[in-house]
Amino acid sequence: MRSVKYLIAAGAASLLSSAAFAADMPSIMPAPQQYYAPPAQDFGGWYLRGDIGMTNSKGTLHDNLYDTLPAGTSLQQLGEGFTGGMSYGLGAGYQFNSWFRADVTGEYRSRVGFSGTDFTMFPNGGGPLSDVYAGGYTSWVGLINAYADLGTWWCVTPFVGVGVGGANLRTTGLQDTGTLIRGGVVQSASYFAQGASTTNLAWAVHAGLAYKVNNNFTIELAYRYLDMGTAVHGFGSSFDGTNAGPSSFQFRDLTSQDLRIGVRWTCCEVETPPPAPLIRKG
Repeated sequence: MRSVKYLIAAGAASLLSSAAFAADMPSIMPAPQQYYAPPAQDFGGWYLRGDIGMTNSKGTLHDNLYDTLPAGTSLQQLGEGFTGGMSYGLGAGYQFNSWFRADVTGEYRSRVGFSGTDFTMFPNGGGPLSDVYAGGYTSWVGLINAYADLGTWWCVTPFVGVGVGGANLRTTGLQDTGTLIRGGVVQSASYFAQGASTTNLAWAVHAGLAYKVNNNFTIELAYRYLDMGTAVHGFGSSFDGTNAGPSSFQFRDLTSQDLRIGVRWTCCEVETPPPAPLIRKG
């Protein structure tokens, strides 16, 4: 009976030692590798945009009669300038990668007023003649733009860009009030040129900062230099009906330096499907 107890005790000790040895041995089957989804991209896809801005137009008033002034005539153009205005734009574009995007934009630019004075001294005692002008213009501008994003720091991305397209310029009429002093006699006359429309090539240069609120919404603060060409005036005449005919007045070299606030909403992103799960046999 005692020998049976010894046998049972010896068998139990052998099983325990075998289990301990097996626990110390390395596993023959490697643990399955865990799958980690790739990080989501924070760029790419179509976007819509909207912009509102302040415009600061520059340009010169040109009268074709300037080209036929007698030799020795002195002409001074004083105080010429435009009032400020507003611009309102919409567009759509595509973010190709982390640094390059492009869009198409269209905008309405509100009326800006023009004022200025010509002071002319003719040779041989003819004059002086002063002309006081009041006018203005509105415009529609469409551009195709390309931008380079220059890196992102704390969700802020500086960018630069260029654009090319067209500008439709509509003058709103020009009044010319002339005063001539001849032989001590003051003579005054008024002339009015109607508005007219013209379409020119336009181009722009952009620079600004973009702040990414989230992956789908970005706010921009941007500066833009815009060149729109020449705006013409239509039929004109003096207030008494004389001097009737096509107007000789133009706004030449119209440019604008704009400060704009814009928003971009990313939509319709192209999602890359995750890779197929790893399947192991065994």
